[in-house]
Amino acid sequence: MAGAELVYHEKRYFSDTSFQEIKIWKVPESKDKPHGFKYSFAYIVNNERIVCYDNAEGKGDHKHYREKEYSCNYQSMNKLWKDFSNDIKRFREGNL
Repeated sequence: MAGAELVYHEKRYFSDTSFQEIKIWKVPESKDKPHGFKYSFAYIVNNERIVCYDNAEGKGDHKHYREKEYSCNYQSMNKLWKDFSNDIKRFREGNL
């Protein structure tokens, strides 16, 4: 990724067979990434991606829930992190 600087990376394992991995890069602002970040917030259970927020090249800000993809409105990195954490919590409680 030309011009990208990794600013945060975390891989957190839960007590079951799941983990979350968060990667955030600072990138030059562009039409595709007007906020200047490339990111991937993923929650994996038994090697299956359950919840993921990312902005893959050419797709803009979006989230995945299992096999479905939904557009999402990026407001801030803190809001994104909170939404992701809430989705994991709801899934783990059986509400997502």
